[in-house]
Amino acid sequence: MTNLLKTFALALLVAISPLTTASEKATKMDEVLVILTSNSLQTQGMAMVLSNTMANQGAKVNVLLCDKAGDLALKSYQSEALAPKNLTPGQMLRGLMKAGGTVNVCALYLPNSDHTKDDLLDGVGVATPPAMAEQMLDSNIRTFTF
Repeated sequence: MTNLLKTFALALLVAISPLTTASEKATKMDEVLVILTSNSLQTQGMAMVLSNTMANQGAKVNVLLCDKAGDLALKSYQSEALAPKNLTPGQMLRGLMKAGGTVNVCALYLPNSDHTKDDLLDGVGVATPPAMAEQMLDSNIRTFTF
C-alpha cells in the first residue's frame, strides 16, 4: 500500500508540475536588443539574418543602429547584396521592420552626420539614452552586439 501511495503521489506531482511544452515554448515571447555598430557588410548582414530569425521564432526584436551601421536606416541606403539570398543588410532591416521589429538610430548618429530625421526610413526612431539604458538593464531583455 505504501508503494501505491508513493506512486500516486509521484504521478500527481508530475501531473501538476509546470512543464513547458513545445507549443508553449514556441508561443513564448522573448525580447531582445540588437546593437549594431559595425561598418562591415558581412557583420551587418549576419546581425540582420539573426535578428530576422529571432523575430520568426517569436521574439520581439529591438535594433539600435550606431555609427556607420546607422546608414542602414537611411532611405538612400545602398550596398552590395550578400549571398546566398542576394539581399543587402538594409533590405533585411526593412523585412525585420515589416515583421514588427523596432529600429532606432543612436542619439549621436544624426547630430554627427549630414543626415536628418527626414532621411530615415519611415518607422525608424531616434533612441534616447534613458530608454536604451532601461532596455540594457532589463534582465528580461537579452542584448546582442555586432
